[in-house]
Amino acid sequence: MRQFTATELLGTWEQGLPQPPSFRALTLLSLAGSGTPPEKLAELPLGWRDAELLRLREAAFGPRIKGMAACPMCAQELELNFNVSDIQVTLPATPPDALGLNLDGHEVRFRLPNSRDLMALPGDGDEAGLKEWLLQRCVLEAKCDGRPTASHELPADIQQAISERMAEADPQADLRLKLTCPQCGHGWHSPIDIAAFLWGELHAWSVRLLREAHVIASTYGWPEADILAMSPWRRQAYLDLIGT
Repeated sequence: MRQFTATELLGTWEQGLPQPPSFRALTLLSLAGSGTPPEKLAELPLGWRDAELLRLREAAFGPRIKGMAACPMCAQELELNFNVSDIQVTLPATPPDALGLNLDGHEVRFRLPNSRDLMALPGDGDEAGLKEWLLQRCVLEAKCDGRPTASHELPADIQQAISERMAEADPQADLRLKLTCPQCGHGWHSPIDIAAFLWGELHAWSVRLLREAHVIASTYGWPEADILAMSPWRRQAYLDLIGT
């Protein structure tokens, strides 16, 4: 994936600012310039979307990822330090249109969740209820002993089997880091939302860049476009001269 200019990154941040999180992931993907229409990007299964976001993240900010996590037992802050490649999963080039399950007299065809589903999630409800809603939305066809049945009428064990099949087919969609607290020894798996993480990085970078541009422009009177066109090292050299 190509390198991005400061102007491109800043423009993407500005475009995504008023958008809800589920839309921002698609705005970030549009930065790659693949030419794929947004409505098609929204239909990508979440793992395929996140794989593209990981490639985008590496091109924009490098392969090393740093972050923080809090121990759920003692609240101790842990510093995270890993590479993009550590959380990348090898996926088929083309995602499946549909998957099937045949279990205990139930025949179910379903698809993998995508960004459209996240955008349509109800604003209320507990995690279990939202997961059930999402699963039912992804069911394309269901039969019980050869007779059509509604997705919400599927037994809990069938719904669980569908969820497990989804996880097998799209492992990139549910990233979790195995962590151990150095203070209390508690171990847990911490989920990674790459879309939210990348947006947070872009937001912090953009705010910092605008502050730098403000300082340089206020001192020298140069236009923003000229300052953004500078390399980070040249901008920092001017900031050092200014004394910031």
